[in-house]
Amino acid sequence: MIPYGRQSISEEDIAAVVAVLRSDWITQGPCIDAFERALAAYCGVAHGVAVANATAALHIACLALGVGPGDWVWTSPNTFLASANCALYCGAQVDFVDIDPLTYNISVAALEEKLRQASLHGVLPAVLIPVHFAGQSCDMKAIGALARQYGCKVIEDASHAVGADYQAGKVGNCAFSDMTVFSFHPVKILTTAEGGMVMTNSAALRQALQRLRSHGMTRDPADLQNKHEGAWYYEQIELGYNYRITDLQAALGLSQLASLGKFVARRRELAARYDRLLADLPLVLPRQAEYGRSAYHLYPVWVAFERRRVVFDALRAQGIGANVHYLPVYLQPYYRTLGFRAGKCPQAEHFYRGAISLPLFYSMTDDEQDQVVAALSNALA
Repeated sequence: MIPYGRQSISEEDIAAVVAVLRSDWITQGPCIDAFERALAAYCGVAHGVAVANATAALHIACLALGVGPGDWVWTSPNTFLASANCALYCGAQVDFVDIDPLTYNISVAALEEKLRQASLHGVLPAVLIPVHFAGQSCDMKAIGALARQYGCKVIEDASHAVGADYQAGKVGNCAFSDMTVFSFHPVKILTTAEGGMVMTNSAALRQALQRLRSHGMTRDPADLQNKHEGAWYYEQIELGYNYRITDLQAALGLSQLASLGKFVARRRELAARYDRLLADLPLVLPRQAEYGRSAYHLYPVWVAFERRRVVFDALRAQGIGANVHYLPVYLQPYYRTLGFRAGKCPQAEHFYRGAISLPLFYSMTDDEQDQVVAALSNALA
């Protein structure tokens, strides 16, 4: 089967991990700091804080902003569960903003109207979590302006978008947000097996994130209540978690980062090839906004929803590992128990009914892509 996503591991990646295994540090060691600094430099942001996975990253990003009971967090319904669950972990309430029918990201117009109504009723969100679906950035300048106008903090969920561009900079530079979260799961653009990172330009947020990922502990003399113990001493000053990444994972990520440029270039090449090969089929192809360049974690097409199941099953039967991203989060059974119902975000529901993600990964060959296109053409015939 041709999978919808697959990691690409080189001999250099393997050697980097083996070198850590032969070192004195396999859990918390120098590779973590090196990986954080290297990705921060790539993105053009001041700080990176690596953690066990992107879900952990979203959780502690919310905590670092003080999200708690009584707060609201708004995100996109067209995303993985973690973008919303992170608010619930903090005891906050979550709500959803409908998507743009062209980019499948949060609609700026819908967000502006929802914020206006919320302001009238005194229930503005503490935090907005726009999601860069499929690797394409949301319109962060517009979202950032609305956040400033209404007094909201912003966490970019860029789990799909490491290596993507927005305006003149890289996604992750936090030019219009407080923090940005990346995922390094194996199907993502670069991998640490499991892992994630929070990017920020705030030294205070960086310090909070570092504590929260490690049990809320500190050794910083400035934060200690008892300053007279020895070098062994630490204090827990808040409730944190064991969300640490390992040096093994960071070594893999640091090695993969050297290939990020070619990973993204090949994905863009394959996406452009899909655009050409699928142009005459009865599909809606992914639309790219003028303000940026996607990193193409996914290549989502849309078929008439009465045909979607037949087309999907035909692809799977021919060894094409198509997938679907995403059932709107609020339609999940758990979220229905919270009171959410169908009809809340019509554009997200419409997209879901016809969405199919086609295989796209760095090591995908032109021949494999031709097989996908042929199978899809046959299924649509």
